Order: sequence, then structure tokens, then C-alpha cells
Amino acid sequence: MRLEQLYELAITMGMEADPRGKAAVEKILEKTREDYAKLEPDEKQEFDHEKLRNPYADTRISYGDADLEIKRLITGVDVDVADLLLADHLRRNGNPIDLVISHHPSGLGSVYFSEVMYMQADMMQAVGIPINVAEGILQDRIGEVRRRGLPANHYRVVDAARLLDMPLMSMHTPADNNVQKLVQAHIDSRGPETLEELIKVLKEIPEYKEAAKRGSGPVILVGKDTGRCGKIAVSMTGGTGGPKADIEEFVKAGVGTVVEMHMSEEKLEEAKKHHLNVVIAGHMASDSIGMNIILDEFERKGVEIVSFSGLIRHRRF
Repeated sequence: MRLEQLYELAITMGMEADPRGKAAVEKILEKTREDYAKLEPDEKQEFDHEKLRNPYADTRISYGDADLEIKRLITGVDVDVADLLLADHLRRNGNPIDLVISHHPSGLGSVYFSEVMYMQADMMQAVGIPINVAEGILQDRIGEVRRRGLPANHYRVVDAARLLDMPLMSMHTPADNNVQKLVQAHIDSRGPETLEELIKVLKEIPEYKEAAKRGSGPVILVGKDTGRCGKIAVSMTGGTGGPKADIEEFVKAGVGTVVEMHMSEEKLEEAKKHHLNVVIAGHMASDSIGMNIILDEFERKGVEIVSFSGLIRHRRF
């Protein structure tokens, strides 16, 4: 497959698994195109034109010719300069590497990272939180994440890829959408009643089972083994962790347990205060699930996959 085809397939799979629904995402794209048409010429020059066809600001071809034929790629959760050097070393020593794919973004994908967080409002609404409340409590958190990224050296890894002439791509939210869909569907189909049962249900998923062997499997952070789950909400997409204020709103909406990749100490204390059960499924394993779903489709089309940098590779075909 060409690099462009891999990129477009990842976006399509992200839209098909998007918790907002594909039609809603296409509507957002149309609004973006309408807004772009109204911009002044100089503003259009600065505009990220990928936003006209790709609704996920954290998924980009960071470096490389879109027409490049990809036969073998290496992929991981995080890719830094050292990982690129490793890929280049493999390439120079008889292990062909045509492309490096990182789950977490760099370059422009990290600059606009906070933009994907807006989808969390729709996810909150889906569990019963009024949309006006969801959008209201999300604004400060999005601003915080945006400000935190301002001083970052966003293009450090991209510059290294350019100097090594190593094609580099990131696919973040499309993968996270897919793990969100799979994990929520799996939990719903199994119907665990207690947190202990919920942990067992999660470990039925191969990536979590392997993570448990590695000492980083699913864990209960708030609640007890015999405590009842109540309504379970999975929250694994939308860029990064949501605002602390969403804890109280989840409880008001009747949610008894949240399943997330990770949670800050400040937010954890808020969950304890409101007696909201918290199960942390695990960051690397959760990211691996979403990546694997897309990587499987790459592999079906003849692309060889090599994994590194924390990605637990499991094939579902």
C-alpha cells in the first residue's frame, strides 16, 4: 500500500468507530470546509489543510512522500529520536523499514492535539450528562492542555525523521476510537456485576491479559473487589483525560464505574470523594488494542508489521 492509502484507511476506521457516529463527524468536516471558505487569503495559507478531510488533529503523515510504497513498517506507542535511530539501524542492517508509525503524535499532530478533546462532550452526553454541562466543564481542561503544549519542542522527532529520511506517521484518535468501541462492547456483552468480575472480563482481552503478565494489567483504584459496578462507562478516547469536574457529573448521570487508561491523582481524589468506582485498564495495553485493530487491516492488505516501543501486538484475524 502507498503511505497515503494507509493514512486514509486509518482515518476511515477512526470515523467508523467514532463514539459520536460517522454522520456527526462528517458534519463537522463539512462545517470546517465552510469556515475555511470564509477565511482571508493569508489565513488560508496558515490553515492546516488536512483538517478539510481528516477530523483528527492528532493523526498526520509527519514526514514522507504520500506516494511511497509501504511493504514493511515498524510501529510503537511512543516514538522518539532514539526509536527512529533504531529503525534506521535495522534498515541499514538488512531489516527493511519503509515507515515508522507512532501512536502518540509529534509535529503538527501534537501542536493541535487539544482539538480532539471536544469529542468528550458528546461522550458525556451519551451517558446522560446534559450537553451544555459537558461543554461547560470541558472548556477549562482543553485550555489547560493547549497551554501546556505551547512551550513543547513539537518538531524535534519530525526533524530527526527528515534528516534520517525516515517516513513517519502518527495515528492517535482513530486508534483510541477503536479501543473505546471494543472495550465498551466487550464489557456490555459480559455484564460484570462486581469490580472483581470486571477485572476478569477485561483480562479476557488478549492485550490486557499480556499486560497483567508484565505487571501492568487492569487494576481497581477506587472501590473494592466485591463492590457492585452499576452502570459502566468506558472513557478511552478524546485525546487525554477529561476535567476533574466530570466525576461529579458522571455520578449525577447514574454512572457507578468508569474504565479509563489512566487518571491523575487530583481526579482520583475527586472520584473517592464522590464514591465513583475507578478501574484503570492500563495505558500501553489500551493503546495497543486500538492500534492493533487498524494494524490488522494494514496487514490484511499485505503490509508486514513489526512492533516496538511498548506496543503489545495481537492479531484478530
